[in-house]
Amino acid sequence: MAATRNDPNSAGPPPEPVESPGQERITITDHIEGGQLPPTVTADHRASLLEYRRARGRQHVRDWYAGLRIKKFPEDLRVFEHVLWASRAQVVVELGTHLGGSALWFRDRLRTQAGYGRVPDGIRVISVDLDQDRVAALLHDADPSFAREITLVAGDVTDPSVADRVADQVPPGARCLVVEDTLHEYATTTAALRNFARLVPDGGFFVVEDGIVDDPDLCPPGMPGGVVPAVTDWLATEQGGAFTTRRDLELYGVTSNPHGWLQRTARE
Repeated sequence: MAATRNDPNSAGPPPEPVESPGQERITITDHIEGGQLPPTVTADHRASLLEYRRARGRQHVRDWYAGLRIKKFPEDLRVFEHVLWASRAQVVVELGTHLGGSALWFRDRLRTQAGYGRVPDGIRVISVDLDQDRVAALLHDADPSFAREITLVAGDVTDPSVADRVADQVPPGARCLVVEDTLHEYATTTAALRNFARLVPDGGFFVVEDGIVDDPDLCPPGMPGGVVPAVTDWLATEQGGAFTTRRDLELYGVTSNPHGWLQRTARE
């Protein structure tokens, strides 16, 4: 979550400990050394589904990829693989770099797409956040050659000129997947949709993450909410009318992104 002003999860000074429902306070670190695993979640048939879901939520903020934090459910990552394949995405525009783990994950999935001949070799992840100095260092530690295929853009997603800068980085004719993982509140989500939806081609996807902030049983403490209302209101506009919500992509019963899998079905 990042890429807008006043975001407590944007790349910057090390974050304070956070607390999830029913969980002790935890500290989210930049990266993981060695073979440490995230905490195990036990599927106890005697416990409620809500308890299990909350435990999964606590776990996913302590997971990582290639040694860097990645705050996405494995089920959602699997759906992203389906979406990337089906839409033949060659470029991922990531709004919210956080600590770089998801940028690496998307880069590696695009490499797989190219390896199978699904997309051209010129794959790219373009990741936007307010301040990219810290994450650039983390990415360099994980992969010194990351900049060949990952472009870091410093800017605020609510600024339309940032979308213009991102568009300039997209290879001509490349199909884009846009992933919004910013502040998770109404105004920022609306601005991200308004500014970046034009990058999505026919049949492509704009994924708005973490609509769970609008579920009072699952919302992490301190999250402002407003994601799902922003999506609903934007879909009712002329621009949003070119998209449809793909609730069928909430495939595996656990998702951070309810109402957030949006597919372009028409041009504006």
